[in-house]
Amino acid sequence: MASETFVLPGDSINPSLIPTHPKKPLRLGPGLRHVPPSGIIPTVAGEVVTEHQKNAMRVENAGGRYLPRVGELVIGTVHKSAAEVYYVALSDYTAPALLPQLSFEGATKKTRPVLTQGALVYARVTMANKHMDAELECVSSSTGKADGLGPLNGGMLFNISLGMSRRLMMPKVAQVGKVVVLDELANAGLQFETATGRNGRFWVDSDKPGTVLAVGRAIKETDEKLLEVDDQKKLVRKLIKELS
Repeated sequence: MASETFVLPGDSINPSLIPTHPKKPLRLGPGLRHVPPSGIIPTVAGEVVTEHQKNAMRVENAGGRYLPRVGELVIGTVHKSAAEVYYVALSDYTAPALLPQLSFEGATKKTRPVLTQGALVYARVTMANKHMDAELECVSSSTGKADGLGPLNGGMLFNISLGMSRRLMMPKVAQVGKVVVLDELANAGLQFETATGRNGRFWVDSDKPGTVLAVGRAIKETDEKLLEVDDQKKLVRKLIKELS
């Protein structure tokens, strides 16, 4: 069983995350450095992943190519349609995923949504196999409800790192993911809607184009500059000032 939490370079690592197997030596993977006599610090931003049975730990950083996993939420771009499926791109230079045209709430052959090339969908991965194309759904197979999935109309799409995607999709984004810009922007009175895909996609919609750009910029700068909480708050104050 693996446990994980987000860290920035130089952060102190919670001792509870460091495995202490009685017989196996501690193995440090990528993203971690040993500081004698017993210190361990991260050298990249990402999630500390601890595998207690192997007595190993590593940092999964923000880079890399997205590989679909069953159950993950993703934002895809419709590439083309066929008789019964949509071909949906989840990332660059990878084979498109398959989204059945009836995999939407209340969809029938007469009522199914008509999605053109370039349309965005918020979907869940239902099959992921390295030997086959991934498959998606925009409806819960158990309830028949969309549960927030489906076409994303309007708004703007931003590309972010896989690490930022993980942070934004954590149950406690501010406390665990250390991303406060969305809360700060909302507290400042901005009204917007967002969706995050595990494949490095972030979607924002609002009645005001300036708000969309401000939210997207806040997330992009936090991601690319590895801004800590205090710096994120400064960035939000700057953005709000520019909007006023």
